[in-house]
Amino acid sequence: MKPISITSPMSSKPRLLALSAALGGALLLAACGGGGSNNDNGTPVQRPKPNPVTVAPTTTCSTAGVAAANASTAANVVCMLTSDGEMVVELDARAPITVANFLKYVDAKFYDNTIFHRVVPDFVAQGGSQITGYVDKKTDLGGTIKLESNVGISNVKYTIAMARLNSPVDSATSQFFFNSVDNSKVLDYSASTTAPNPGYAAFGRVISGQATVDKINAEPQLYNGAEVTATEVLLYWAIRLR
Repeated sequence: MKPISITSPMSSKPRLLALSAALGGALLLAACGGGGSNNDNGTPVQRPKPNPVTVAPTTTCSTAGVAAANASTAANVVCMLTSDGEMVVELDARAPITVANFLKYVDAKFYDNTIFHRVVPDFVAQGGSQITGYVDKKTDLGGTIKLESNVGISNVKYTIAMARLNSPVDSATSQFFFNSVDNSKVLDYSASTTAPNPGYAAFGRVISGQATVDKINAEPQLYNGAEVTATEVLLYWAIRLR
């Protein structure tokens, strides 16, 4: 399935989407939890359960996470704590616009207490704009950024990249995703005349806590093909280690 990007019917925010627009629209209506207790066809709306652990078990990065950050040669490293564990991400200087944008949201605490609103097994885990209940955050730091997909960073497993609209391609804001598998063949920039692809801008990689990406990816789905987890996966906080 070729990934496309559309806007969720419940949100004005960009979302990376793997299914067709027609099928995806129906699934997103249920997943986003808007519009009352029933779908348009009268069937009950299925909603993910809120995560039972609403308060972060810690407010600081672990000793192992700090050690991984100290061992990294990257100029910028971020620690993220989720309800499925911790991740330490080193950011790639080859994507300076994307890195600066991500750090802007991290420093503003925008990502704190958000959810991974879209988890597709063997594809991606996406977050960065919604809180529990699949509700858009009220505050946005504003401004879209230039797509930095053609800078030599590939969407391989355990990399972080920006979600965007299909058009315009320079439409990323706060939403990011972790590549749960090697998505380079479908998400990387390609100038091929037979299959051109603007791609998605990867801008870092998980250097500690790769098992957390795997755990999020393995979360039970709300229902077959839902692309959301049965229980919300929280991102408690994201902090800059340097």
